[in-house]
Amino acid sequence: MPETRLHSSTAFKIWIAGLLLLVFAGTAVYVCQLVHGLGVTDLSRDVSWGFYIAQFSFLGGVAATPLILLIPACCHGFVPFRKILVCAMFMAVAATISATLIIIVDLGQPRRALNVILHPSPSSLMFWDMVTLTAYLVLSLAVGRIGLACEKNGIEPPRWMIVPVYALGLAALATRIVGAFLFSGLPGRHYWHTAILAPRFLASAFSTGPALLLLMLFVLRRLTGFDAGRQAVRGLASITAYAMAANVLFFLFELFTVLYGQAPGPMHTVTYLFFGHDGQGAWINGWMWFASAAALLSLALLLPSGLRDNETLLPFALALVVAANWIDKGLSFMIGGFTPNPFGTITGYAPSLAEIAVGLGIVALGLVILSCLVRTALPAGEQTGP
Repeated sequence: MPETRLHSSTAFKIWIAGLLLLVFAGTAVYVCQLVHGLGVTDLSRDVSWGFYIAQFSFLGGVAATPLILLIPACCHGFVPFRKILVCAMFMAVAATISATLIIIVDLGQPRRALNVILHPSPSSLMFWDMVTLTAYLVLSLAVGRIGLACEKNGIEPPRWMIVPVYALGLAALATRIVGAFLFSGLPGRHYWHTAILAPRFLASAFSTGPALLLLMLFVLRRLTGFDAGRQAVRGLASITAYAMAANVLFFLFELFTVLYGQAPGPMHTVTYLFFGHDGQGAWINGWMWFASAAALLSLALLLPSGLRDNETLLPFALALVVAANWIDKGLSFMIGGFTPNPFGTITGYAPSLAEIAVGLGIVALGLVILSCLVRTALPAGEQTGP
């Protein structure tokens, strides 16, 4: 594997160098945050979770991607998915590491993360979130490494691999469910306090993960010649379409409950996100309308099989899915949860440049990890891209 990285193409080196520049820039801003505290962000007493935790919610969904492939490939014998399973594992590793770093950054002082380890509290959902994330990261690395070795040697995975594979699937499911419970168990937050939040998290993950994986496979095919196969592409596109349809339906169910019930707290949240309140929140309104339009347009392109099988339109539809889900989970989710606060007042929030810079740096680091891992996973004959 080291030889693969040493003989990388010029374009790959430029790509990694560009990402590392973002990493260094994010690190420099994070050092300023360590020195001056979370005051460099726009977080406050009323909005204690913001852009950082929102990215954690989104990246946690991306990390669950292997579950989409494990069930058809291992439980139903769908062979086409086995070729890309290793890529999904490596995507999970990169997303999980990024999500963990986001949490550490949000804590303000990294040493605070040791409190969860030194003073474990099984009654805390945060403790179980750390346990599931750690287990998921270890299992993803182990299963991905063994799967890569079997693929390169042209042999079938050993029979005992079925145990860690099932454990990986359960861990992927647990990370999403526990992550949703962290929010839905807060009765003072109307936007989160709903029994359907966990299904919404799962539907969002099962549409975002395959969409990003497919986009990555299209890029790899164009640059390196690696072809995942027509069946695998169709399978992932179908999963993305149906999961996105469920995600949109769940959101519409929530809107119906809020608008028909006319409960003041939930109503204020929805109207704030889409229309603002007394001039506040105007910046998020455009994002919400764009996300709604992107979600509906993506369904119009993905649900009809004729359009879904058109690989000219498919990348555009997948990009719309990712954009809509990122705005939903990576931007508006925190704002909706904290607006209004339990006292019925509104505290405006918008991500600061410091938060955006640190977040971009962490995502760039995740892309560096993913790029290097995928580069090692490609067969030697398929690494001759520009």
